[in-house]
Amino acid sequence: MGVAEVWRSPQLNGGGNKSGGLWKWRSFSGQPKRSVMWKWVCGFMLFTLGVISLFTGHVVSHLEWAQQLSKQSLLDMRRKEPIDVWKSKYSKFFYGCSERGRNFPPAVQEHSSNGYLLIAASGGLNQQRTGITDAVVVARILNATLVVPELDHHSYWKDDSDFNDIFDVNWFIASLTKDVTIVKRVPDKIMRSMEKPPYTMRVPRKSTPEYYLDQVLPILSRRHVLQLTKFDYRLANDLDEDMQKLRCRVNYNALRFTKRIQSVGMKVVKRMRKMAKRFIAVHLRFEPDMLAFSGCDFGGGEKERAELAEIRKRWDTLPDLDPLEERKRGKCPLTPHEVGLMLRALGFANNTYIYVASGEIYGGEKTLRPLRELFPNFYTKEMLANDELKPMLPFSSRLAAIDYIVSDESDVFIANNNGNMAKILAGRRRYMGHKRTIRPNAKKLSALFMDREKMEWQTFAKKVKSCQRGFMGDPDEFKPGRGEFHEYPQACICQRPFSYDKTSRDDEEEADIPEEVHNNTSSGHGHLSSADNERDEVFPD
Repeated sequence: MGVAEVWRSPQLNGGGNKSGGLWKWRSFSGQPKRSVMWKWVCGFMLFTLGVISLFTGHVVSHLEWAQQLSKQSLLDMRRKEPIDVWKSKYSKFFYGCSERGRNFPPAVQEHSSNGYLLIAASGGLNQQRTGITDAVVVARILNATLVVPELDHHSYWKDDSDFNDIFDVNWFIASLTKDVTIVKRVPDKIMRSMEKPPYTMRVPRKSTPEYYLDQVLPILSRRHVLQLTKFDYRLANDLDEDMQKLRCRVNYNALRFTKRIQSVGMKVVKRMRKMAKRFIAVHLRFEPDMLAFSGCDFGGGEKERAELAEIRKRWDTLPDLDPLEERKRGKCPLTPHEVGLMLRALGFANNTYIYVASGEIYGGEKTLRPLRELFPNFYTKEMLANDELKPMLPFSSRLAAIDYIVSDESDVFIANNNGNMAKILAGRRRYMGHKRTIRPNAKKLSALFMDREKMEWQTFAKKVKSCQRGFMGDPDEFKPGRGEFHEYPQACICQRPFSYDKTSRDDEEEADIPEEVHNNTSSGHGHLSSADNERDEVFPD
């Protein structure tokens, strides 16, 4: 039986009667009864709170109580409900908020700063994006003038693009004027006055603000111009709230793509929308470099092992791995076929429109064929904008930017790995209102896929839904103390009270967002006028 033949039943292909479909949502009844019970529970909790207040001397305010009650209510109710694959019912209660605090001092002007900070970013587009974001925060910590960062021209991707080829440099500088002073280059007068070339150093991974103040600032003050090299993930994950919000202002507002890239990206989005009211974007990340980096086995035999082993030699620091153990640990990306089966099991019909964000797929059309058969409405940027893409073909970062825009604008985004693009987009989509973002629970799914031929489709689908709870991008999935800030920007996400949804209409459209919030959470793509170890350091985008 071939890969595309598994469960090729009428139900899988959209046929059959209603009772034989892949999934049938439960209907809920007994609302009045639950409402009465809820009132009793609330009354008991209020009484308990009053007793605790008497003994502790701490009286919880109405707002504090409402916030805790609201959060718990959302959590408890979501666990009892079936998964809506297109959006979270509770996303309306959350919105991005990264405004400057009242006590956040204005940026230090160039002539008063401690010197000029040069940054050499590292990696692919999204890895460099994290470096640029953190570079702004480091400049703020050091009271330095930031020089527009230099992009990586020597990594695996061999892209010669400069900052202004990908990002709107003038917008970048202007939008951060109140936070950090940024210039395009060190003034000639300063360069001529220097007795030595700029001092160059590489700081340790995830260095704290204290490290920068103790170890970097004295050198900057003495030399006036300092360059930090291979700058990716060089700033600690946990910072104070003001600095975390600055990270968000950089990542979600200041780093805007050039008008040319935005234009092409939005053309692809509009062409998808013209064919379907809503669509999903899948970041397959099944390119040869990703597979080689993972150290996993994908069923291609000795030929595959030899090819991937040769590519793997490009990374000197990677350890020898057991492919089977890596798969059991959930460290292997799903194959395109497995991604398709997961999506069908979750409830996406085979007439769903799917945009595939990726570069060169290992195995080419043969690898993609099972996914195409599960989702015939299958599109890529090359299929939708071939002529517009021709000038960008030599530049991998510009092509990756198109995929970034379309994936960000999609109704549902599916990440097939834990790489940089997956993390950055997951964080951005949370900030933009918890747009549905699905991350495969690879550890549990890998065992399920190995046994899939031993069970009926309905059983498999039920198990997939169970595996994916907690991996669907819902607001309550974040656990404090875990995860990268770029993936879980909690300091920049605010919550409305539960009473915000007074009518609890299941099928209503997203509630209107206040103007100031709308301005803060708009994607920006449509404005065409205007790892704790060194292995993470080279993780492919």
